Amino acid sequence: MKTSNQEPTLAARVAALPKLPMLELWALWDKYFPSRPSHHHRGYVEGRVAYKLQEEVLGGLKTEVRQQLIRIGEAQSKKIKRKTSDIRIVPGTVLLREHANREHRVIALADGGFEYEGKRFKSLSAIARQITGTQWSGPVFFGLIKTERRSK
Repeated sequence: MKTSNQEPTLAARVAALPKLPMLELWALWDKYFPSRPSHHHRGYVEGRVAYKLQEEVLGGLKTEVRQQLIRIGEAQSKKIKRKTSDIRIVPGTVLLREHANREHRVIALADGGFEYEGKRFKSLSAIARQITGTQWSGPVFFGLIKTERRSK
C-alpha cells in the first residue's frame, strides 16, 4: 500500500508490471539492463524487471550462492550439451512428425536445407516454428535429440 508521501511497496510495484504499457516496461528495462533482449516476450521482460526491482530493495544473491548456482549450471550444461551440427541427416531422408492431429513430412535436401509443404527452409527449427507457431528446437521437435523429459 502507499500512503500520501511514500513510494509504492515492492509488492505493489511488482504486481503493477503486467498492467504497464510496453513503453513503460521498456523504460524500466533500460534502467536496469545495458541492452534489450533479442526477443520481446512480455513475460520474460516482466520477470527480469521484477527480479531487478526485488534485488534493488532486498539485495542480490550472496557471492557464495551465486558461485554455487554458476557451478550447478555449468555441470548441467555439460551433461546436456549437444551440438546440432553433430546430427547428420542423409539427403532424401523424410522426417515425419504428428502434431495437432496432422502428419507433417519434411525432406532433407542435398545442400543442407529442408523442404516442407513445397517450401524451402534453412533449418528444422524454422519448420517446427511454422508448424507450431512457437519457438522450438527443430531436432528436438522431430525427435532427433532426446530431451531429459522425453528420455524418462
